Amino acid sequence: MGGISTDLRAGLAFCTRLPVTAADGTRLADAAWTLPVAGALIGLIGGVCLYVGMAVGLPPFAAATLAVAATALATGCLHEDGLADTADGFGGGRDRARVLEIMRDSRIGTYGVIALIVSFLLRIGALSSLAAGGAGLPVLALIAAHTGARSVLPLFMRAVPRARADGLSANAGQPSPGMAAIAIAIAVVVAIVCLGLGPTLVSALLAAAALALLARMSIHKIGGQTGDVLGAAEQTGEISILLTAAALL
Repeated sequence: MGGISTDLRAGLAFCTRLPVTAADGTRLADAAWTLPVAGALIGLIGGVCLYVGMAVGLPPFAAATLAVAATALATGCLHEDGLADTADGFGGGRDRARVLEIMRDSRIGTYGVIALIVSFLLRIGALSSLAAGGAGLPVLALIAAHTGARSVLPLFMRAVPRARADGLSANAGQPSPGMAAIAIAIAVVVAIVCLGLGPTLVSALLAAAALALLARMSIHKIGGQTGDVLGAAEQTGEISILLTAAALL
């Protein structure tokens, strides 16, 4: 682990489009504990947009749409792009080489479009349901979801081997067990504060099951994970937490 400031710059530079530049030579793996911190900031950005939208009289669905759009813009659609590429590759490729070829293609296909539609609708729907009772709960849910979804990435990177020797995941390196544990601990604390113990446990179980399925599919399809798969993992975690919040809060 480097200095806190250096690590935070690396995490923010990777996760967001904010005007932050990582220090030369800093790998994402060396600052992996900051991913949930960056996630909390992204969730807060979305939460502010939702709160302002509702304050000026927008209906819950419109305010929730603005919030999700704001989080996507804050990240440069980094994880949405990964989800779409993963869906296209896994859905359209017949063998490992073809799947990886499709995932490298910058063009989006039918599977990717459908995956994005489902992702946006589930997140917006969950937030608008929460927003029906006021802006407080969806703001907290956004913070918890974005924190938690990024906290699992270091563990996912350790548990699932890299599918290729180049690309975002390979360049990031492999986080240490300590980094993965710190990231998870940060997310658990944030989730309990924002959602309570019960929803935190349920969302953790749901996210773990979904991510285990994604990991198994990735190993079967391409032999491991890539940067695109990590994006899909983030989206999976985010959706799991928001759906749990909408169901239980």
